[in-house]
Amino acid sequence: MTIKHNQQIQHNHFRKDWQRRVRCHFDQPGRKLRRRTARLTKAAAVAPRPVDKLRPVVRCPTIKYNRRVRAGRGFSLAELKEAGIPKKYAPTIGISVDPRRANLSTESLVLNVERLKAYQARLIIFPRRVGQHKKTDSSKEEVAAHKEEGKVTRKTHSVLPIVNEAREKAIGEIKKSDMGEGESAAYRKLRDARSEARLVGVREKRAKVKDDEATAAKK
Repeated sequence: MTIKHNQQIQHNHFRKDWQRRVRCHFDQPGRKLRRRTARLTKAAAVAPRPVDKLRPVVRCPTIKYNRRVRAGRGFSLAELKEAGIPKKYAPTIGISVDPRRANLSTESLVLNVERLKAYQARLIIFPRRVGQHKKTDSSKEEVAAHKEEGKVTRKTHSVLPIVNEAREKAIGEIKKSDMGEGESAAYRKLRDARSEARLVGVREKRAKVKDDEATAAKK
């Protein structure tokens, strides 16, 4: 609040114990080590499974960023159905599921179904108990071959990465010379179709009145 006229000076409180409210992050090196240890502990606990789940490829929201793709929350139920994976079985094999997500385009549906099938082709499911194989488990030969190789995927996104296309390869502006026949005046055709749909009732009424007048004039 500003001071006007010849009044008493405000009592400014400059004796607050501000040292107690300041936090200095001198524990950053220690925290870095603890985070690394926690990551290694988690990887050892879930081994031979990856530490992350498979996530879908989705478009970023808003017109400004929708040219980019990123990892989504989970696969939609339609994508799982197309890939032939039950929705309750998917989380047990490392696939994230988002029942609220809907596919607004065929392109996203096809892309994520292919992603699920590529994941299934690479997936090797070990039996929970030794000697007890189920239908959903991988064959004994695949499990034995994998154990002999000793290759374990720690991160799913390193095997199936989500990559954005380069600016040069992205879809750009289409020239008039590249358009097919009948597409030269697409905007004009859309406006005419919209106008006809909007004025269909008015024009029918006008034509009816004109016919009535013509009929009355003949009589």
